Amino acid sequence: MKELIADELGAVRDRSLGLTTGALDEDELTAQVSPLMSPLVWDLAHVGNYEELWLLRAAAGIDPMRPEIDTLYDAFEHPRAERPKLPLLPPQEARQYISTVRAKVLDSLNAVRFDTGNPLTRGGFVYGMVVQHEHQHDETMLATHQLRKGAPALLDPPGALLVTHAPVGQSGEVLIEAGPFEMGTSDDPWAYDNERPAHMVDVPAYYIDVEPVTNAEYMAFMEAGGYDDPRYWTSKGWQWRTEGGKRAPAFWTREGNTWVRRRFTRTEPVPLDEPVQHVCWYEADAYARWAGKRLPTEAEWEKAARWDPYAQRSRQYPWGDVYEEGRANLGQRLLKPSGTGAYESGASAYGVRRMLGDVWEWTSSDFHGYPGFRSFPYKEYSEVFFGPEYKVLRGGSWATHPLAVRGTFRNWDYPIRRQIFSGFRCARDARDAHP
Repeated sequence: MKELIADELGAVRDRSLGLTTGALDEDELTAQVSPLMSPLVWDLAHVGNYEELWLLRAAAGIDPMRPEIDTLYDAFEHPRAERPKLPLLPPQEARQYISTVRAKVLDSLNAVRFDTGNPLTRGGFVYGMVVQHEHQHDETMLATHQLRKGAPALLDPPGALLVTHAPVGQSGEVLIEAGPFEMGTSDDPWAYDNERPAHMVDVPAYYIDVEPVTNAEYMAFMEAGGYDDPRYWTSKGWQWRTEGGKRAPAFWTREGNTWVRRRFTRTEPVPLDEPVQHVCWYEADAYARWAGKRLPTEAEWEKAARWDPYAQRSRQYPWGDVYEEGRANLGQRLLKPSGTGAYESGASAYGVRRMLGDVWEWTSSDFHGYPGFRSFPYKEYSEVFFGPEYKVLRGGSWATHPLAVRGTFRNWDYPIRRQIFSGFRCARDARDAHP
């Protein structure tokens, strides 16, 4: 366990440094590209401060290193829009600070026990929490890079890493029969509090799309006047659409007869077979209504992803209980979603594909705790966000690391958010099926 933790701590730090070095100069690291995002240097020092709080002070009982900076990097003390005005550590000092924290963590790891009654260290939970937290901030930094303008800072991987697609046309929808399934988890040692506890949920029969909605399918909605017809929008969605003048996903523009997108400071034609990305909940909901469908509930999404109707049990991942490379577009490998038909080997027991990776998928559900929910180890991770203001997203994106997503993992955001790597798939009640 300690060797695994040390390896994962090293891997995530390499990723963080890769997103804050290279072609970026000090001004770009300290600048704020959008009020929605922190300066990159804030994220960099924040992950180190979080690591100090939990792995040195809480887990190892070591005295604070820099207590005077705690409030600077407390996400609840200062909204993102205010963070550029704070006396943040400059890039070089931030790197030195997080490096010193990491050295002390690795030293202290030798004395930590994982078989005690302390729920913080049992099973290495707090170490898994810190690794996942840094990966989550790496995805946030990728969203910041997407909002940047100027010289490219991220390069596409070599073509050898691209995935061969199955023939297009194997999509459609599948029937998920009525019945109970086990939702959530009680035994995954690194699962967050909002994924717990495991509980049975009885779900009526429904159909769900085999693949996420593609750019081509979303263009059909646009060309049919979907952005101009209030029938397809909730009242708040229509207000958002009209006040902002939105007529396409974020980062899309029209050049002649072609839609192009900006992806990490480069402009390229919108790929028709990729899942639509950078759409908010209101747009996803409007498309589903236009298509005569709806967004799946969170329980419907998880049942389609995890439940094995033959073994009558839930899997940790759509394909099984062990993570396997090559079954999902995760971990920042492609810097974009894959095309329709990719990753067939990652399908769920029902044959639903790409439920992990590619794009976060909006559901119709508000964010709430499960029956028997208990906040741990702090309320600010999940509980303070419970309520109708936030919608649940599932499945991770191409920017999500495999350690930071699983079949039970829950993400949430405001329904207006589009800078995240979000898309969706549709569902419909089984009683709506044509004879």
